[in-house]
Amino acid sequence: MMTEPVNYPQCRIVPMRLLSPDTTKRLLDKVVKVQGIRRILLNGQNIPLLVPYGPARGKENKTNLRKTIEIAGNVVDLHVQVGTITLELDDSSVIPELRAICDAFFVDFSYYIQEGRFMKTRPSLVDYAKYGPNADKEVIGLVDPKRKENPTIINLSNERVCGGCEL
Repeated sequence: MMTEPVNYPQCRIVPMRLLSPDTTKRLLDKVVKVQGIRRILLNGQNIPLLVPYGPARGKENKTNLRKTIEIAGNVVDLHVQVGTITLELDDSSVIPELRAICDAFFVDFSYYIQEGRFMKTRPSLVDYAKYGPNADKEVIGLVDPKRKENPTIINLSNERVCGGCEL
């Protein structure tokens, strides 16, 4: 008999501009201190290692937007320019605290917070094909199945916060 998954509330922070790695780091340093966050997903435009087209095709993509940042003592290889930050929460009482952090942080440009369902809560057929029947439930819904790298798991005390990056 299959048990129903627990439906944790989710919200998404949507800034009106794409965030640089330094801005993303400063924001995430504040967000990860909030108690009650189960998982975090960073979405945005992929920044390839090699130039994909044009006269410089195949050459190294020299940009300062693809960086390694440190969040809560964990190293995260940021290979996207962050456009949205999706959070899965223990309960919706965390959202006003997140809103207060964002109100203080986003002073140069606006943002909004959406509440809804943004991450998968059950493994799909693609997840089963990639990870098998014993897949880590914390990773489901965070990774692009075509991606070769695994998501980054950020450990905060005894809890885990997943920081996967998708296209």
